[in-house]
Amino acid sequence: MSAYIKISFKGIVYRAHKPVWASSPLSGEGAKVHGGRFNPKGVAALYTAIEQITALAEHQQGFPHRPQPITLCAYEVDCSDLVDLTDPKNLDALNIKETDLSCAWEIIADNKKNPPSWKIAEELINDNVAGIIVPSYARNTPVGGKNIVFWHWEGTTPHKVIVIDDEKRLSKN
Repeated sequence: MSAYIKISFKGIVYRAHKPVWASSPLSGEGAKVHGGRFNPKGVAALYTAIEQITALAEHQQGFPHRPQPITLCAYEVDCSDLVDLTDPKNLDALNIKETDLSCAWEIIADNKKNPPSWKIAEELINDNVAGIIVPSYARNTPVGGKNIVFWHWEGTTPHKVIVIDDEKRLSKN
């Protein structure tokens, strides 16, 4: 693997959950069970967005005419070991094409093939990368909308990702 730059991110990110997951907003289990663009089935991942509007677009996946109930959570992040895949230098260093990131991963996986985005994830996970910053590919995402997908997260640095619930509003069951 070529040289790429790992960075840190400190700030707030967002995720729109189905209400059933509101009691476990840090689990990553839904992604582990179903797989996602940047994690094959069996690999836990926490998908978040840097902007609130991007989190909403990701949840609706391009179907704004059928909004369903959601729980919007904010997370405090202080995480090292991230790779920014919106940076062309990192894409070049890793020999990644934008089409690898934006591939039709669900169709490819349904055809029993390994999507290019899973290969990228597997290589970076094996290289101890905690997560990636990627463009949002959800329809109706504002131009420049970005996500952070975490593969390694915990309650403390260097991979701190904690849900903000000072008023204890999230359901416990």
